[in-house]
Amino acid sequence: MIPSEVEWLEADGLGGFATGSSSTIPERRYHGLLAVSLEPPVKRFMLVNAVEVWLEVSNQRFPLSTFRYGGGTLHPSGMQQISSFKAEPCPHWQYRAGDVTLSYKIVVPRGSPLVTLTWKKERGPDCRLIVRPLISGRDIHSSQHANSSADLSATFSHDSVSWQPYSALPTIYSVSNGSYHHEPVWFYNFLYEEEIARGYDGSEDLASPGIFSFDLGDKEGFLAFTSIPAPALSSTMELRDQELKRRSALPSIFHRSTEAFIVKRGTGLSIIAGYPWFSDWGRDTFIAMRGLCLAFERLPEAISIITAWCESIKDGLLPNRFVEAGEQPEYNSVDAALWFIVSSYETLKLARTANFHIAGGIRQQIIGGIDHVLRTYIRGTHNRIVCSGDGLLACGKPGIQLTWMDAKIGDWVVTPRIGKPVEIQALWINALRIGHELIGEERFETLYRKALRSFESRFWHEAGGYLYDVLDVNHQTGMADATLRPNQIFTVGGLPFPILSGQRAAQVVAVVEKQLIIPRGVRTLAPNDKRYVPVYQGNQAKRDAAYHEGTAWPWLMGGFVEAWLRVHDYTAAAKQTARERFVDPFLIEARQNGHIWEIADGGALHSERGAPFQAWSLGELMRLDRVVVK
Repeated sequence: MIPSEVEWLEADGLGGFATGSSSTIPERRYHGLLAVSLEPPVKRFMLVNAVEVWLEVSNQRFPLSTFRYGGGTLHPSGMQQISSFKAEPCPHWQYRAGDVTLSYKIVVPRGSPLVTLTWKKERGPDCRLIVRPLISGRDIHSSQHANSSADLSATFSHDSVSWQPYSALPTIYSVSNGSYHHEPVWFYNFLYEEEIARGYDGSEDLASPGIFSFDLGDKEGFLAFTSIPAPALSSTMELRDQELKRRSALPSIFHRSTEAFIVKRGTGLSIIAGYPWFSDWGRDTFIAMRGLCLAFERLPEAISIITAWCESIKDGLLPNRFVEAGEQPEYNSVDAALWFIVSSYETLKLARTANFHIAGGIRQQIIGGIDHVLRTYIRGTHNRIVCSGDGLLACGKPGIQLTWMDAKIGDWVVTPRIGKPVEIQALWINALRIGHELIGEERFETLYRKALRSFESRFWHEAGGYLYDVLDVNHQTGMADATLRPNQIFTVGGLPFPILSGQRAAQVVAVVEKQLIIPRGVRTLAPNDKRYVPVYQGNQAKRDAAYHEGTAWPWLMGGFVEAWLRVHDYTAAAKQTARERFVDPFLIEARQNGHIWEIADGGALHSERGAPFQAWSLGELMRLDRVVVK
């Protein structure tokens, strides 16, 4: 029996996806076969949640699927027939049912809101497959319950059967090489344990419009679902075959898993922060793209992402995120625009090295965006973001979360960090140096040197032997927050230009390694701090209270490992040690499904938490593997 902890992801490049567990038990409301984006990459709806599958062999009937119902009952017992599961080149299972060995594959062709399901008899007598689709028509973040509004009638064409349960949502088209019998029925009280653990509604009712049946002799059973008018059966099967052929040509599992986050936005591209519930976030996009795009030399994609986000710059700020419903973007981020500058610089640098031509107009658009951000930050913009008299960047006001430690519960900002946060200074000083290099503005050079001197003279916490996390707290000159957090690591690693070196840099790396590094990431708070929360669990308020108060984040390993190598002089021996201690353990876990989780508990067993597929977690691992420790 395959454990349910292994999750798989198939992404369509538009924001839509299919995802589930290796046991086939849906454990999240997000687990489903056809989740589509109506306004790529947001406004996403779940249309087809699952299929109930039975295999008939002679006079025996074997279940090939399993669901959890109210009270925790597992039915039917399909997972008992699973003999193996692999996530690549697509999620595929092998079943042994009586004398029959059967394979089952799920493929989502990139660029189309389409999922294909294939069952093939590998060994044994001829048999019959019975498949019941379980459908909904709801926002991916909600649940469906039985109702009289759902229209379960069917429309038939040559190769297709379609249903449109709710008139405001797309029609669900199915294409198959089997036969369909219309038999609408509701299935009640599915239970999603992961949602209950997160404090949400974990029950759902799903509708089944009918039954598909397939005679499995030498021919495979093929069934596809899509939200656009279905092509002919042969064309749909060809799309599946072309996608599998494309994947077979990719050099590694990570070439496909990284592209899963690169999605369409308008006429350009963006990066989904994490599946299955995040949309695209500015900060996450420009941290993740260095590993997802630049480490794989995906320069056209990187440039498309940068230029698409250039169009969203407003008053010097990049959106923190585009909300799921497609409303106005949120601009509560001080660092998204600074990460934009860093990633843009590294993209332009790689393009020069790779002799990749960037059209003059596009290059000017990028450099113009950098110039606009720097000039606006110097004179000041929203949320008290402004270059202060010492050259450092001040930011923040009560009730607004501006840094990556952005958890908020009602009006309570859990980790406010108002003043001059340490990693913001590292980003700001890097941005000023980049601005001078790309634009030639002497003011940027002057401010760069002034800010660097101020940082060196003001941020060192002598008693602790590390850097203050925030200086001039609440905009009160001289007030310092000496909380031991990982943000200081970006003064040594994780950015193009370190702003701390020598003994102090070595001390920062040493204290972070001793107090904050765990096997699955970097803690956000030292365990000896009275605010430390070792386990990320409970309802959203409890989880948000722990999010940056001890919870560990894999993405921070990128900055830490680079800092560790810099203070160890990048010797061959240091690279080998860094790979063995910090990088390879993550790669071993990631190869299960190509992905890295969002967060992990800071204490106890360091259990994986949060989104199972996180862009910047995977991106920073790829940057380490392919660039930093290469």
